[in-house]
Amino acid sequence: MDMLPDVTVTAPDGSVLRLKDRLCPMVVYFYPKDDTTGCTREAQDFSTLAAAFTTAGVSVLGISRDTPAKHQKFIAKYDLAVALASDEDGSACEAFGTWVEKSMYGRTYMGIERSTFLFDREGRLAREWRKVKVAGHAEAVLEAARAL
Repeated sequence: MDMLPDVTVTAPDGSVLRLKDRLCPMVVYFYPKDDTTGCTREAQDFSTLAAAFTTAGVSVLGISRDTPAKHQKFIAKYDLAVALASDEDGSACEAFGTWVEKSMYGRTYMGIERSTFLFDREGRLAREWRKVKVAGHAEAVLEAARAL
């Protein structure tokens, strides 16, 4: 993937967002599930740095396969400052290659690989992070975004 894929996702209010229509430069991060330990920490970390991303001229969008209603509850519960979107049909996950086979406790299943993508002003992929470890990740993404 060299360019921002032309996919749509659903905002918490139910409106449809076409990624190509969003402001670039942009961070798009995929995470497995709302209100789980790692995903909550990641959303909180990006929220803490939201003003710094805005100052750098970079928008941030978190995507999971949770419903818009679940996103609303997640945002309200943790007072999140980053935009979230739903990919209920999995088309964005497919386009970004984040829907992968995973395994836990000897069981294999399909799920979202925690991944982050940074796109420049023209929508070109500037950097990607796969199999993300949450600790320090939002700060590393901000540093890369500032370097654009």
